[in-house]
Amino acid sequence: MNKTIRRTAVVCLLMVLALLVRATWVQAYQGKALADNERNRRTLIDQYARPLGDIVVAGSAVTGSARTSGSDNLKYKRTYTDGELYAAVTGYSSQAYRSTQLEGIYSHVLDGTDPRLKNPLDALTGKQTAPGSVVTTIDPEVQKAGFDALGDKKGAAVAIDPATGKILGMVSTPSYDPSTISGTTDGDAWSRLNADADKPMVNRALRQPLPPGSTFKLVVAAAALEDGLYGSVDTRTQSPDPFTLPGTSTVLRNENTSAPCEDATIRTALQYSCNNVFAKMAADLGEDKVRATASKLGFGDPEQDVPVRAAESVYPSGMDDAQTALTGIGQFEVTATPLQMAMVSSALANDGILESPHMVSKVVDAGGDTLTSYEDESSRRIVSSSTAEQLRSAMVTVVDRGTGTNARIDGVEVGGKTGTAQHGVDNSQTPYAWFTSYAKDASTGEEVAVAVLVEDSGAARSEVSGNGLAAPIAKKMMEAALR
Repeated sequence: MNKTIRRTAVVCLLMVLALLVRATWVQAYQGKALADNERNRRTLIDQYARPLGDIVVAGSAVTGSARTSGSDNLKYKRTYTDGELYAAVTGYSSQAYRSTQLEGIYSHVLDGTDPRLKNPLDALTGKQTAPGSVVTTIDPEVQKAGFDALGDKKGAAVAIDPATGKILGMVSTPSYDPSTISGTTDGDAWSRLNADADKPMVNRALRQPLPPGSTFKLVVAAAALEDGLYGSVDTRTQSPDPFTLPGTSTVLRNENTSAPCEDATIRTALQYSCNNVFAKMAADLGEDKVRATASKLGFGDPEQDVPVRAAESVYPSGMDDAQTALTGIGQFEVTATPLQMAMVSSALANDGILESPHMVSKVVDAGGDTLTSYEDESSRRIVSSSTAEQLRSAMVTVVDRGTGTNARIDGVEVGGKTGTAQHGVDNSQTPYAWFTSYAKDASTGEEVAVAVLVEDSGAARSEVSGNGLAAPIAKKMMEAALR
């Protein structure tokens, strides 16, 4: 054979071998990665080739699927029942913009591609199986009560069953209808939502931590009782009024200058929301002891999943004594989500034990058989039974005759803590209004913990307070839960 021809044949053979090796590699090792790639149009076509499974609230689906019109080969698109009401729970499933929240986390169950849905024959034949469903813990009455009560305010609310950790309500306003962005031709709606200064697609209940203001005083009080700094909520503290921040000439005063805050007990200090008491308490405890209690409650946890991941609530570090004192009133760099503050009240209501909050009870296949259950989530003791009992008693005082009277419910034990947090440089913008609370009905055994944040109500600055804006919303949600 001619030497040149022989060399050419060898080169061609090597190229064929290289091509075979590459093809084998792509098919055998990279096939799944390519199939799962979000740019793979075939994956998207398969996902929307048939109706998706549903997200379920109290036995009824709040999602659905509708046949698309025209020649688009994406045959079905997602629909939502009461989309604005449940958007903070479901998230969205969009043919153009992918999926978020429960829609995204359980996308493979909902589109039928989760391996657990396939029987052995399906696995062999590659047949697509019927999709599963996601069963939530949401109580529709609690959800609607919170959504209606927030109305056109910018804010959020979370309700938790303290005994189980089940999230009964999760509301964020302003909201949006996920149906408006579920197709492939919804670019205008998508652009409007993203351009809206009020950010309706942000889940404020989980994803926007803000200064919690005086609601954080419950955490400081818990730390003080656990540490033994004060023997009980009725022990008089050593708290000058006004209080000068340590190492500075800055004087911290109380909103109510006539309140009996000098050397007040923890009960009285919570009742009147005395800044001097809790600022000095935090400084006396020191940042490490306050952080230890805050951490037990979830502050500083970057992986708080319910199962949607919540933004981290923060208790800062590396502070001087003056900054530590300011954290005692929920300012400086302390931030929290409504979920986090609901967890504070939930732990105190549940005798000092925090049940892991979750808004999915189980994931099931098309036949209703359970694939994953969240009924027995973990729990942890945060504070002693004695500390929890004492703080509940003090929280009841806040509602009965303190700053939280708008949360009273006849015949029901209600405890709470108001908060008004500074907003903007030198508190130049409208403050945030907070309320965190619990309610127990002795006649039925029902109980609930609720936290409400009103970020902006449109009210004049002088009218912004936790009792005036947030407590009535919490009351509506608590009443709905106890019914």
